[in-house]
Amino acid sequence: MAKVQKTYTKEFKEEAVRLAQTSGKPVTQIARELGISDSAIHAWRKELAEYGTDAFPGKGHQSDLEEENRRLKRELERVQQERDILKKAVGIFSRESR
Repeated sequence: MAKVQKTYTKEFKEEAVRLAQTSGKPVTQIARELGISDSAIHAWRKELAEYGTDAFPGKGHQSDLEEENRRLKRELERVQQERDILKKAVGIFSRESR
């Protein structure tokens, strides 16, 4: 039987980090009250500190940098296909003109 991983919203993660930073309670107590592990709060705190408002993009949502990278890879693939088609066309037309 496969273990189902719980997913939490961006708002939940931000609120958990805020509680850990401002409540004065130990992280383990806050984690227990929220029903999550204390390591999750530590990881969320680290991600929020590193990425700020871009933290926790969610499933299928990507940061601006990741989205730009995907777009450029798609464009590169299209341009390479066009180049290959043109190479074949040049080969075909150069044989016919002889």
